[in-house]
Amino acid sequence: MNRTDRATHNGFSHISNEEVWPGIDSRYRLIVVAALRSKQLKRGAHPRIDADPQRRKATSIALEEVKQGLVPFVTINEEPKAGGDGNNEPYIS
Repeated sequence: MNRTDRATHNGFSHISNEEVWPGIDSRYRLIVVAALRSKQLKRGAHPRIDADPQRRKATSIALEEVKQGLVPFVTINEEPKAGGDGNNEPYIS
C-alpha cells in the first residue's frame, strides 16, 4: 500500500495560483461555493455545463461550473455578534 506524505501532498495541487477562478479569492471560498452548488445539483438543479450527471459526480460538475464562472454568488458581511466574529459566507443564487 502506498502512503502519501502529508507534508508534500496537496489535495488542490491541480489548482495553481496562475489559474483564474472568477470571484474566487481563496481555496476556502472555492470549497464553500462548490459545496453549496453541489448540494443544489444533488437536490435536482440542472447542470450549467454539458455534463452527464450519471457519469460525473455532483462535486466535479460543481467545481467545473465554478471554474467557468457559471455559479453567481455574493458574500454577505454581517456585523460581529457578541463573542464571535463576522459571518462572511457566500450565498449562491
